[in-house]
Amino acid sequence: MKNRIEEIRKERGIRQEDFAKLMGVSRQTISSLETGRYNPSIFLAHKIAQFFGMTIEEVFLFDEEGA
Repeated sequence: MKNRIEEIRKERGIRQEDFAKLMGVSRQTISSLETGRYNPSIFLAHKIAQFFGMTIEEVFLFDEEGA
């Protein structure tokens, strides 16, 4: 699953460390999410999308071919 977390976070001028604190996770978790090494729980995905004022589908891009 791909995502737009890094793109959106940078557009809004939020550092990884600060975003991690806001989401209640480690900076390493945010880094892993942004590079696609980690897929979030539905709870974390919802929290991230809600923080950005977006839907989960706008932030997380499900690739059926890569599933």
